[in-house]
Amino acid sequence: MRILLSSAFIIASALAAQAGPVSFATGWQEQRLSLFSSNRYGFGENLTLESNGSVSIAWTRVARDSWGSRGASWSWRVDQSVPPTDLSVKGGDDRNISLYFVFVPENLAPGLEGANIRNLLGNSDVRIIQYAWGGNHAAGQVIPSPYAPPGQGVTIALRQAGTGAFNENVDLAADYARAFGGEPGALVGLAVSGDSDDTRSVIRASVGNLVLR
Repeated sequence: MRILLSSAFIIASALAAQAGPVSFATGWQEQRLSLFSSNRYGFGENLTLESNGSVSIAWTRVARDSWGSRGASWSWRVDQSVPPTDLSVKGGDDRNISLYFVFVPENLAPGLEGANIRNLLGNSDVRIIQYAWGGNHAAGQVIPSPYAPPGQGVTIALRQAGTGAFNENVDLAADYARAFGGEPGALVGLAVSGDSDDTRSVIRASVGNLVLR
């Protein structure tokens, strides 16, 4: 639901993800989006996610040596799925699992390295690509965020709602150009989320083998 706009916060202070493979064992923290709503995350070799009529994100910072990343790959699995939704509809956009990639202009990245959530609220320089497993959209469709200001955040549909296990490989630079135009700046943050609060459904999912390149 409110995840995409709030994911601009994920470059708040946290331990850094390492270059190349990204560890899910350390450096991740949960960001609640509601006082009474929270997912359950497990951190280790994979990141596991359970969501029961709830929504939140788990986030980490990207180390400086990976700010120039222009591609990513990962594996993910869904054992229990939300129903299909319209990811363009505010308040009706539940999805099983999403990966967020947060970019800022390269010249601003050093100054935001230690920023906290309040410092980042309303930052118009942030650009967010969210890759989603859920909804009822065609694979590869670029969907403007119903929460972020125009031109600041998009969802790219990869898998429709349902169960299974898949490997993904994305071209961040090409998708950034499609979504926003131009070249991406520094990749400063990553996040994972599950969203089941609108449909009051249950998600059981996991993600692993995340590699930046």
